[in-house]
Amino acid sequence: MKLRLKLSRLTLRGLMVSFILNSTFFVLTIFLSGEAKGEKMIKLPKPETKGKVSLEEAINRRSSVRNYSSKPLTLIQLSQILWAAGGKRVDAATEASRTIPSAGALYPLEIFVLAGKVEDLKEGLYQYHHIDHSIELLREDDLRKELSRSAWGQDFLVQAPVDLVVVAEPSRTTGVYGERGERFIQIEVGHLGQNVSLQAEALGLSTCAVGAFDDDGVSKVLGLKKDLIPLYILPLGYRK
Repeated sequence: MKLRLKLSRLTLRGLMVSFILNSTFFVLTIFLSGEAKGEKMIKLPKPETKGKVSLEEAINRRSSVRNYSSKPLTLIQLSQILWAAGGKRVDAATEASRTIPSAGALYPLEIFVLAGKVEDLKEGLYQYHHIDHSIELLREDDLRKELSRSAWGQDFLVQAPVDLVVVAEPSRTTGVYGERGERFIQIEVGHLGQNVSLQAEALGLSTCAVGAFDDDGVSKVLGLKKDLIPLYILPLGYRK
């Protein structure tokens, strides 16, 4: 009986030690992975809600531009564009209060940034995170040429200092609305594109909506998961 009791205590102590060691390892892993991710996260400048160009002027100026100068964008300009594309409203009370509407506030769209020439920003592939208005470096490499090849040689995608690629995770919307959700996604990407166009004009920049590309090719350039589908490419820059 005493032997069994001793063994039970030893077993219990062993389990406790194992639990503590595993817990410590788990917490340390989270800390280190979070630290590593933190090094790749770039907090963007706070967006402005008042500009020098009226909405009516921006609407009147809007046009599709396919010839860009080599002048780099500023991080402030990129920040403002991404906020307009789907950031949180500055006065947002909830995560659903964003700059574009979404059916059921499900927001199936994600925005990737192919940065070539942006002041104070490394060349690379980034993903926009609206919650804290930041971008995450996914790959440190200029991928504009690869994107252009996947868009059947549209070379203005290489000219433009920045290319935005909008992708969708359809299941976020179709999981609630079924097939009708596919239409809602197309409507939403239109809202995003118009916001980007008008914000670009207000900043003295230009863009155009590109839908002619090879889906698989673009997905490969971005390293997308299978459940993400590219919908839109939006080059950004100064017209030449």
